[in-house]
Amino acid sequence: MQCDKDPKKIQNMFNEISGYYDKMNNLISLGSHYIIKFLSIKALDIKPNSMILDACCGTGDFSKIISKFYPTVKVIGLDFSDQMIKLAKQKKPKNVFIQGDCTNLPFGENEFDYVTMGFGLRNINDRTKALYEIHRVLKNDGKFLHLDFGNHNKISRIFNIIVPFIVKISGKNSEHYKYLLASKDSFPPPDDLIKEFESRGFKLLKHKDYLFGIISAQIMYK
Repeated sequence: MQCDKDPKKIQNMFNEISGYYDKMNNLISLGSHYIIKFLSIKALDIKPNSMILDACCGTGDFSKIISKFYPTVKVIGLDFSDQMIKLAKQKKPKNVFIQGDCTNLPFGENEFDYVTMGFGLRNINDRTKALYEIHRVLKNDGKFLHLDFGNHNKISRIFNIIVPFIVKISGKNSEHYKYLLASKDSFPPPDDLIKEFESRGFKLLKHKDYLFGIISAQIMYK
Protein backbone atom coordinates (compact mmCIF):
# COMPACT_ATOMS: atom_id res chain seq x y z
CA MET A 1 0.00 0.00 0.00
CA GLN A 2 1.29 3.44 -0.96
CA CYS A 3 1.69 5.86 1.95
CA ASP A 4 -0.23 8.97 0.96
CA LYS A 5 0.79 11.50 3.59
CA ASP A 6 -1.24 14.40 2.31
CA PRO A 7 -1.71 16.49 5.48
CA LYS A 8 -5.48 16.78 5.12
CA LYS A 9 -5.87 13.02 4.65
CA ILE A 10 -3.67 12.30 7.67
CA GLN A 11 -5.65 14.77 9.75
CA ASN A 12 -8.96 13.20 8.72
CA MET A 13 -7.68 9.69 9.37
CA PHE A 14 -6.62 10.45 12.94
CA ASN A 15 -9.86 12.31 13.58
CA GLU A 16 -11.77 9.21 12.45
CA ILE A 17 -9.79 6.68 14.52
CA SER A 18 -9.44 8.89 17.61
CA GLY A 19 -12.40 7.33 19.43
CA TYR A 20 -10.85 3.86 19.51
CA TYR A 21 -7.16 4.74 19.13
CA ASP A 22 -6.22 4.06 22.76
CA LYS A 23 -8.24 0.85 22.93
CA MET A 24 -6.60 -0.53 19.78
CA ASN A 25 -3.12 0.41 21.02
CA ASN A 26 -3.80 -1.51 24.22
CA LEU A 27 -5.05 -4.55 22.30
CA ILE A 28 -2.27 -4.58 19.72
CA SER A 29 0.55 -4.06 22.22
CA LEU A 30 -1.06 -5.94 25.14
CA GLY A 31 -0.62 -2.76 27.13
CA SER A 32 3.14 -2.62 26.64
CA HIS A 33 3.07 0.66 24.71
CA TYR A 34 2.45 2.64 27.89
CA ILE A 35 5.41 0.98 29.67
CA ILE A 36 7.68 1.69 26.71
CA LYS A 37 6.60 5.33 26.65
CA PHE A 38 7.40 5.59 30.37
CA LEU A 39 10.84 3.99 29.92
CA SER A 40 11.73 6.25 27.00
CA ILE A 41 10.71 9.35 28.98
CA LYS A 42 12.70 8.14 31.99
CA ALA A 43 15.78 7.93 29.75
CA LEU A 44 15.46 11.69 29.09
CA ASP A 45 16.51 12.48 32.68
CA ILE A 46 14.08 15.41 32.85
CA LYS A 47 15.15 18.25 35.13
CA PRO A 48 12.73 20.08 37.48
CA ASN A 49 10.88 23.17 36.22
CA SER A 50 11.57 22.37 32.57
CA MET A 51 9.51 23.44 29.57
CA ILE A 52 8.47 20.48 27.42
CA LEU A 53 6.71 20.28 24.06
CA ASP A 54 4.94 17.00 23.35
CA ALA A 55 4.69 17.18 19.56
CA CYS A 56 2.22 14.88 17.77
CA CYS A 57 0.82 14.28 21.24
CA GLY A 58 -2.20 12.26 20.08
CA THR A 59 -4.44 11.45 23.04
CA GLY A 60 -1.80 12.70 25.46
CA ASP A 61 0.02 9.62 26.79
CA PHE A 62 3.45 11.30 26.90
CA SER A 63 2.00 14.44 28.49
CA LYS A 64 0.18 12.38 31.12
CA ILE A 65 3.27 10.35 32.03
CA ILE A 66 5.52 13.43 32.20
CA SER A 67 3.06 15.36 34.39
CA LYS A 68 2.64 12.41 36.74
CA PHE A 69 6.32 11.71 37.36
CA TYR A 70 7.70 15.23 36.90
CA PRO A 71 5.08 17.48 38.52
CA THR A 72 7.18 20.67 38.47
CA VAL A 73 7.56 20.80 34.68
CA LYS A 74 5.26 22.54 32.21
CA VAL A 75 4.08 20.40 29.29
CA ILE A 76 2.39 21.66 26.15
CA GLY A 77 0.82 19.00 23.95
CA LEU A 78 0.35 19.73 20.25
CA ASP A 79 -1.37 17.62 17.61
CA PHE A 80 -2.70 18.08 14.07
CA SER A 81 -5.94 16.24 14.92
CA ASP A 82 -8.50 18.30 16.83
CA GLN A 83 -10.31 15.12 17.89
CA MET A 84 -7.13 13.71 19.42
CA ILE A 85 -6.68 16.99 21.28
CA LYS A 86 -10.20 16.73 22.70
CA LEU A 87 -9.41 13.28 24.09
CA ALA A 88 -6.06 14.45 25.49
CA LYS A 89 -7.83 17.25 27.35
CA GLN A 90 -10.27 14.73 28.83
CA LYS A 91 -7.39 12.52 29.93
CA LYS A 92 -5.44 15.35 31.60
CA PRO A 93 -7.70 18.44 31.94
CA LYS A 94 -5.11 20.56 33.76
CA ASN A 95 -2.52 20.23 30.99
CA VAL A 96 -2.24 22.57 28.02
CA PHE A 97 -3.14 21.04 24.65
CA ILE A 98 -3.36 22.91 21.36
CA GLN A 99 -4.19 21.96 17.79
CA GLY A 100 -1.26 22.73 15.54
CA ASP A 101 1.12 21.71 12.77
CA CYS A 102 4.59 20.32 13.54
CA THR A 103 5.91 21.81 10.31
CA ASN A 104 4.91 25.29 11.50
CA LEU A 105 5.15 25.36 15.28
CA PRO A 106 3.51 28.38 16.97
CA PHE A 107 6.46 29.03 19.28
CA GLY A 108 9.55 31.18 19.31
CA GLU A 109 13.15 30.05 19.10
CA ASN A 110 14.81 28.31 22.05
CA GLU A 111 11.61 27.97 24.11
CA PHE A 112 11.76 24.32 25.22
CA ASP A 113 14.18 22.23 27.24
CA TYR A 114 12.75 19.02 25.76
CA VAL A 115 10.64 18.01 22.77
CA THR A 116 9.04 14.58 22.72
CA MET A 117 7.42 12.87 19.75
CA GLY A 118 5.93 9.38 19.85
CA PHE A 119 4.68 7.58 16.74
CA GLY A 120 4.15 10.80 14.83
CA LEU A 121 7.08 11.71 12.60
CA ARG A 122 6.43 8.90 10.12
CA ASN A 123 3.02 10.43 9.35
CA ILE A 124 4.41 13.86 8.45
CA ASN A 125 4.87 14.44 4.75
CA ASP A 126 7.67 17.01 5.15
CA ARG A 127 9.95 15.48 7.79
CA THR A 128 12.71 17.95 6.98
CA LYS A 129 10.53 20.92 7.88
CA ALA A 130 9.25 19.25 11.05
CA LEU A 131 12.81 18.51 12.23
CA TYR A 132 13.82 22.09 11.42
CA GLU A 133 10.96 23.37 13.58
CA ILE A 134 11.81 21.03 16.48
CA HIS A 135 15.44 22.14 16.33
CA ARG A 136 14.36 25.79 16.20
CA VAL A 137 12.17 25.70 19.33
CA LEU A 138 14.68 23.68 21.39
CA LYS A 139 17.09 25.51 23.66
CA ASN A 140 20.80 24.96 23.18
CA ASP A 141 21.65 21.57 24.72
CA GLY A 142 17.90 20.78 24.74
CA LYS A 143 16.89 17.17 24.10
CA PHE A 144 14.62 15.64 21.47
CA LEU A 145 13.06 12.24 22.20
CA HIS A 146 11.77 10.38 19.16
CA LEU A 147 9.93 7.08 19.72
CA ASP A 148 8.48 4.90 16.98
CA PHE A 149 8.74 1.51 15.31
CA GLY A 150 12.32 0.42 14.84
CA ASN A 151 14.08 -2.33 12.92
CA HIS A 152 12.31 -4.14 10.09
CA ASN A 153 13.10 -7.58 11.49
CA LYS A 154 11.31 -10.93 11.63
CA ILE A 155 9.33 -9.97 14.73
CA SER A 156 8.19 -6.81 12.99
CA ARG A 157 6.88 -8.93 10.09
CA ILE A 158 4.96 -11.13 12.54
CA PHE A 159 3.45 -7.94 13.96
CA ASN A 160 2.19 -7.14 10.44
CA ILE A 161 0.23 -10.41 10.44
CA ILE A 162 -1.23 -10.03 13.92
CA VAL A 163 -2.46 -6.44 13.59
CA PRO A 164 -4.85 -6.96 10.61
CA PHE A 165 -6.38 -9.93 12.47
CA ILE A 166 -7.00 -7.82 15.59
CA VAL A 167 -8.42 -4.97 13.52
CA LYS A 168 -10.72 -7.36 11.65
CA ILE A 169 -12.22 -8.97 14.75
CA SER A 170 -12.56 -5.52 16.34
CA GLY A 171 -14.59 -4.28 13.37
CA LYS A 172 -12.50 -1.13 12.91
CA ASN A 173 -11.46 0.66 9.71
CA SER A 174 -8.97 -1.74 8.13
CA GLU A 175 -7.83 0.77 5.49
CA HIS A 176 -6.55 3.16 8.14
CA TYR A 177 -4.55 0.39 9.81
CA LYS A 178 -3.23 -0.79 6.45
CA TYR A 179 -1.82 2.71 6.03
CA LEU A 180 -0.33 2.70 9.55
CA LEU A 181 1.43 -0.62 8.88
CA ALA A 182 2.67 0.59 5.50
CA SER A 183 3.98 3.80 7.07
CA LYS A 184 5.84 1.68 9.62
CA ASP A 185 7.46 -0.46 6.94
CA SER A 186 8.47 2.51 4.77
CA PHE A 187 9.89 4.51 7.67
CA PRO A 188 13.71 4.56 7.95
CA PRO A 189 15.27 2.14 10.48
CA PRO A 190 16.85 3.71 13.58
CA ASP A 191 20.42 3.94 12.24
CA ASP A 192 19.21 5.80 9.14
CA LEU A 193 16.97 8.03 11.25
CA ILE A 194 19.87 9.00 13.47
CA LYS A 195 21.86 10.04 10.37
CA GLU A 196 18.86 12.05 9.19
CA PHE A 197 18.55 13.77 12.57
CA GLU A 198 22.27 14.52 12.61
CA SER A 199 22.03 16.06 9.14
CA ARG A 200 19.43 18.46 10.59
CA GLY A 201 21.70 19.71 13.35
CA PHE A 202 21.05 17.20 16.15
CA LYS A 203 23.61 15.04 17.95
CA LEU A 204 22.98 11.54 19.27
CA LEU A 205 22.83 11.16 23.04
CA LYS A 206 21.13 7.75 23.48
CA HIS A 207 19.59 5.02 21.35
CA LYS A 208 17.37 2.47 23.07
CA ASP A 209 15.47 -0.50 21.61
CA TYR A 210 12.39 -2.17 23.10
CA LEU A 211 10.53 -5.41 22.35
CA PHE A 212 13.48 -6.98 20.50
CA GLY A 213 13.94 -3.87 18.38
CA ILE A 214 10.34 -3.52 17.18
CA ILE A 215 10.20 -0.16 18.96
CA SER A 216 13.12 2.24 19.08
CA ALA A 217 13.88 5.49 20.88
CA GLN A 218 16.46 8.01 19.79
CA ILE A 219 17.40 10.81 22.17
CA MET A 220 19.11 13.63 20.35
CA TYR A 221 20.36 16.98 21.60
CA LYS A 222 20.82 20.38 20.03
